[in-house]
Amino acid sequence: MTQDAEPSGARRQFGDFAPALADFTDDVLFGQVWTRTELSPKERSLVTVAALTTSGNTGQLVYHLGLAKQNGASEPELIEAITHLAFYAGWPKAMSAMAVAKRVFRGESPKPCQCGTGAPGRTRIPGLDPTLKAPAGTT
Repeated sequence: MTQDAEPSGARRQFGDFAPALADFTDDVLFGQVWTRTELSPKERSLVTVAALTTSGNTGQLVYHLGLAKQNGASEPELIEAITHLAFYAGWPKAMSAMAVAKRVFRGESPKPCQCGTGAPGRTRIPGLDPTLKAPAGTT
Protein backbone atom coordinates (compact mmCIF):
# COMPACT_ATOMS: atom_id res chain seq x y z
CA MET A 1 0.00 0.00 0.00
CA THR A 2 1.35 3.41 -0.90
CA GLN A 3 1.47 6.11 1.70
CA ASP A 4 -1.16 8.28 -0.03
CA ALA A 5 -3.61 5.46 -0.77
CA GLU A 6 -6.57 4.88 1.50
CA PRO A 7 -6.38 1.74 3.65
CA SER A 8 -7.41 -1.48 1.94
CA GLY A 9 -10.48 -3.41 2.95
CA ALA A 10 -8.28 -6.00 4.64
CA ARG A 11 -6.44 -3.28 6.55
CA ARG A 12 -9.74 -1.67 7.65
CA GLN A 13 -11.21 -5.00 8.75
CA PHE A 14 -8.21 -6.70 10.32
CA GLY A 15 -5.25 -4.31 10.43
CA ASP A 16 -5.46 -3.72 14.17
CA PHE A 17 -6.38 -7.33 14.94
CA ALA A 18 -4.41 -9.44 12.44
CA PRO A 19 -1.95 -7.14 10.67
CA ALA A 20 -0.02 -9.99 9.05
CA LEU A 21 -3.18 -11.30 7.38
CA ALA A 22 -3.96 -7.79 6.11
CA ASP A 23 -0.39 -7.48 4.79
CA PHE A 24 -0.53 -10.86 3.03
CA THR A 25 -3.91 -9.98 1.52
CA ASP A 26 -2.66 -6.65 0.19
CA ASP A 27 0.91 -7.54 -0.74
CA VAL A 28 0.75 -11.17 -1.84
CA LEU A 29 -2.83 -11.96 -2.85
CA PHE A 30 -3.79 -8.68 -4.51
CA GLY A 31 -0.28 -7.29 -5.01
CA GLN A 32 1.30 -10.36 -6.62
CA VAL A 33 -1.19 -13.14 -7.39
CA TRP A 34 -3.97 -11.02 -8.89
CA THR A 35 -1.52 -9.05 -11.05
CA ARG A 36 0.08 -12.07 -12.73
CA THR A 37 -0.41 -11.94 -16.49
CA GLU A 38 -1.02 -15.64 -17.18
CA LEU A 39 -4.74 -15.14 -16.55
CA SER A 40 -6.75 -12.04 -17.35
CA PRO A 41 -8.53 -10.32 -14.45
CA LYS A 42 -11.83 -11.65 -15.81
CA GLU A 43 -10.50 -15.22 -15.93
CA ARG A 44 -9.07 -14.87 -12.41
CA SER A 45 -12.43 -13.63 -11.19
CA LEU A 46 -14.31 -16.53 -12.79
CA VAL A 47 -11.90 -19.01 -11.19
CA THR A 48 -12.30 -17.28 -7.83
CA VAL A 49 -16.10 -17.25 -8.02
CA ALA A 50 -15.99 -20.95 -8.90
CA ALA A 51 -13.66 -21.74 -6.00
CA LEU A 52 -15.78 -19.79 -3.53
CA THR A 53 -18.95 -21.44 -4.82
CA THR A 54 -17.54 -24.96 -4.63
CA SER A 55 -16.21 -24.40 -1.12
CA GLY A 56 -19.41 -22.75 0.11
CA ASN A 57 -17.70 -19.47 1.06
CA THR A 58 -20.61 -17.20 0.31
CA GLY A 59 -19.36 -14.43 2.63
CA GLN A 60 -16.43 -13.82 0.30
CA LEU A 61 -18.62 -14.33 -2.76
CA VAL A 62 -20.39 -10.99 -2.29
CA TYR A 63 -17.15 -9.07 -2.84
CA HIS A 64 -15.87 -11.31 -5.62
CA LEU A 65 -19.08 -11.21 -7.69
CA GLY A 66 -18.77 -7.43 -7.74
CA LEU A 67 -15.09 -7.68 -8.59
CA ALA A 68 -15.88 -10.15 -11.39
CA LYS A 69 -18.28 -7.63 -12.92
CA GLN A 70 -15.63 -4.89 -12.63
CA ASN A 71 -13.22 -7.26 -14.36
CA GLY A 72 -15.55 -7.76 -17.33
CA ALA A 73 -17.66 -10.80 -16.43
CA SER A 74 -21.32 -10.28 -17.23
CA GLU A 75 -24.18 -11.24 -14.93
CA PRO A 76 -25.35 -13.93 -17.39
CA GLU A 77 -21.82 -15.42 -17.47
CA LEU A 78 -21.64 -15.52 -13.68
CA ILE A 79 -25.13 -17.00 -13.38
CA GLU A 80 -24.22 -19.66 -15.95
CA ALA A 81 -20.96 -20.47 -14.13
CA ILE A 82 -22.82 -21.00 -10.86
CA THR A 83 -25.51 -23.06 -12.62
CA HIS A 84 -22.81 -25.22 -14.21
CA LEU A 85 -21.16 -25.72 -10.83
CA ALA A 86 -24.36 -27.20 -9.39
CA PHE A 87 -23.47 -30.44 -11.16
CA TYR A 88 -19.88 -30.49 -9.90
CA ALA A 89 -19.97 -28.77 -6.51
CA GLY A 90 -23.40 -29.88 -5.38
CA TRP A 91 -26.85 -28.42 -5.59
CA PRO A 92 -26.93 -26.80 -2.12
CA LYS A 93 -23.69 -24.89 -2.69
CA ALA A 94 -24.86 -23.65 -6.07
CA MET A 95 -28.23 -22.63 -4.65
CA SER A 96 -26.52 -20.72 -1.85
CA ALA A 97 -24.17 -19.02 -4.30
CA MET A 98 -27.07 -18.16 -6.63
CA ALA A 99 -28.98 -16.59 -3.73
CA VAL A 100 -25.97 -14.35 -3.08
CA ALA A 101 -25.64 -13.53 -6.79
CA LYS A 102 -29.33 -12.60 -7.00
CA ARG A 103 -28.98 -10.18 -4.05
CA VAL A 104 -25.76 -8.70 -5.43
CA PHE A 105 -27.05 -8.26 -8.97
CA ARG A 106 -30.35 -6.77 -7.82
CA GLY A 107 -28.59 -4.37 -5.47
CA GLU A 108 -30.00 -6.05 -2.38
CA SER A 109 -26.71 -7.43 -1.12
CA PRO A 110 -25.62 -7.33 2.47
CA LYS A 111 -22.48 -5.34 3.18
CA PRO A 112 -19.80 -7.14 1.19
CA CYS A 113 -16.62 -8.51 2.61
CA GLN A 114 -14.08 -5.76 2.11
CA CYS A 115 -11.04 -7.99 2.22
CA GLY A 116 -9.86 -6.88 -1.20
CA THR A 117 -7.91 -3.74 -1.70
CA GLY A 118 -9.48 -0.35 -2.03
CA ALA A 119 -12.66 1.30 -0.96
CA PRO A 120 -15.97 -0.55 -0.95
CA GLY A 121 -17.16 -0.96 -4.52
CA ARG A 122 -13.77 -0.01 -5.94
CA THR A 123 -11.04 -2.54 -6.38
CA ARG A 124 -7.55 -1.13 -6.25
CA ILE A 125 -5.09 -3.66 -7.57
CA PRO A 126 -1.59 -2.46 -8.49
CA GLY A 127 -1.09 -2.88 -12.20
CA LEU A 128 -4.85 -2.73 -12.80
CA ASP A 129 -5.47 0.54 -10.97
CA PRO A 130 -3.26 3.28 -12.43
CA THR A 131 -3.33 5.23 -9.15
CA LEU A 132 -1.36 2.51 -7.34
CA LYS A 133 2.22 1.41 -7.75
CA ALA A 134 3.05 -2.28 -7.85
CA PRO A 135 5.01 -3.58 -4.86
CA ALA A 136 8.77 -3.54 -5.33
CA GLY A 137 10.07 -6.47 -7.32
CA THR A 138 6.71 -7.40 -8.89
CA THR A 139 6.90 -5.42 -12.12
